[in-house]
Amino acid sequence: MNGGLTPVSVRQKEEHIQNLDQLAALIHREREPLLAGWRQQVRHLPSAKRLDIPTLNDHLPGLLDELVTALRSATDLTIPEALSAGCSPAHGLQRVQDAFDVEEVVAEYNILRGCIHDLADANGVALQGRAFHVINQILDGAIGLAVQTFATRQALTVRQRREEYLAFVAHDLRTPLNAISLSARVLEMTLPQRSPEAAQMLNALRRNVKHLEGLVGKILEENTHLETESGVQMQRRNLDLWPLVEALVHDLHPVAGTDSTRLVNAVPEDLVVYADASLLRRIFQNLIANAIKYTPHGEVTIGAAADGADGAVVCSVADTGAGIPAELIDKVFDKGETDPEAAGGLGLGLAIVKTFTEAHGGRVTVESGEGGGSTFRFTLPGPARAATGTA
Repeated sequence: MNGGLTPVSVRQKEEHIQNLDQLAALIHREREPLLAGWRQQVRHLPSAKRLDIPTLNDHLPGLLDELVTALRSATDLTIPEALSAGCSPAHGLQRVQDAFDVEEVVAEYNILRGCIHDLADANGVALQGRAFHVINQILDGAIGLAVQTFATRQALTVRQRREEYLAFVAHDLRTPLNAISLSARVLEMTLPQRSPEAAQMLNALRRNVKHLEGLVGKILEENTHLETESGVQMQRRNLDLWPLVEALVHDLHPVAGTDSTRLVNAVPEDLVVYADASLLRRIFQNLIANAIKYTPHGEVTIGAAADGADGAVVCSVADTGAGIPAELIDKVFDKGETDPEAAGGLGLGLAIVKTFTEAHGGRVTVESGEGGGSTFRFTLPGPARAATGTA
């Protein structure tokens, strides 16, 4: 025995090579019809319905070229050796942006697998042996890379949203902490004869407030440079707006009163909005605190009014303060943008206002002139929208 190939094995190898070449030529020649048939089926996936053709295709044309390269190798090289670049992992990243879920990412590759099988069958090309294994290995590898990229990005997004939400909460804690600190100082100055116990309690209060301010500052410092999109969970209900604003005016009075700023609640007492009470309170808190900051002597007026037949409500916070320079007016809601002359600002307050307003389906605007005060307005759904089940 010479250990060489028998005539039968030589013939089988030649048939395999011929089969591989036929399938490669078929996929190359019919690439566009193959992609068109694939798109027709993928359109049934919910997330794919709205995509244009280039976005839907993404890297699939290149993947078919890689598949043709692997089929044409027809040697003893392994499939990874036959491919010079490999499958692009960017597909999973694109599908995160397209709002696909992971099942849809897997499904579109398996749809392509089925389309290739149908194409081969319709043209009398046997899909077996090495050709079968090449197709499966290429597509399974592409699925693995896409799913890995998709899952990694999703995990990163969840972590970033959690960190950003923590930064938002920490930022919002600053205002009530300032109010508590100022109230403690007022008590120290106004109590005529403090008992040792009262003095001890005030000292403990001051120390703990300072400690909390340090913790909040640390959280904000660690999250200042986050570049994320915020996912906001809401629990909406019909609520009376006047009591919510009145409670905020009362809570922020120490902050405003110390600087001789008058807070005016001009919200109609019978006005009802459909909103998340906690988020709405934080929207107003940030706008009022911002207005107090730039109105050391003057007035801050909080108002609201129904707007149109759909029940929408326009809320406003207007001040008679310093106003906003023209070069900053278009950037005040951007994360990280802050007044360069205001020490300690991190540019989160108005970004929080924008994020939470848009989460309600509304929008926020500002009108201002340097030296002429500012008026911030934001829209909320009225109670009429709650009846339709709009969330």
